[in-house]
Amino acid sequence: MSADPSPAPQGPPPPGKPPRGSLRARDMLMCLAVLLVVVAVGGGVRSCSFAPGGPTVDPNSVPTVDAAARLAEFARASEFPLRVPAVPQGWRSNSTDRSPVDGGGTAVRVGYLTPEGKYLRLVQSDGGEEALVATEAGGPLAGTGVTDAAGLRWVTYQKEGGEPFRVTTAPDDPQVRWLVTGSGTDADFGALARATVAGRLLPAGAEQN
Repeated sequence: MSADPSPAPQGPPPPGKPPRGSLRARDMLMCLAVLLVVVAVGGGVRSCSFAPGGPTVDPNSVPTVDAAARLAEFARASEFPLRVPAVPQGWRSNSTDRSPVDGGGTAVRVGYLTPEGKYLRLVQSDGGEEALVATEAGGPLAGTGVTDAAGLRWVTYQKEGGEPFRVTTAPDDPQVRWLVTGSGTDADFGALARATVAGRLLPAGAEQN
């Protein structure tokens, strides 16, 4: 008599289907996560757009800084005179700072936004020209030309495809350099150059009463 055959081995049972309620909760959480990412990305790009002449910034999305008050504060601790640019109507200052220049000297910076959303930065410094450019550009740049603006001769430093860095010597102090850079147009640069020349002079701290 032959023995009864043994039953075939059974594999693990198929995974059970999650309850409908848990599927709905998980789907809702995934949709919410995707929505948050879309909102975050949309909010990040809303304040900045790109144009053939360089990036533009929504002026309403950035703070306004009292540049005159900040420059007066910097001047009290400065070893060289500063100017308060008489910028055109509609221009706004959105940043100021003061820090050392690589190789010696100090840089005092003011950032401006034009009504069209273009950004320019004016740097006033007692550092050497090439050292100042290297500090602002994050490395040395070669000179690419010379331009005249506001009665001054500005040397342009620029890498291919990058924003220009224009540098001149202040008309009333041969030890002071002015540098302008940013996404502004040539007309914007000329306007800031004229505004700086016509601006109120703040004596260095040692010269203030």
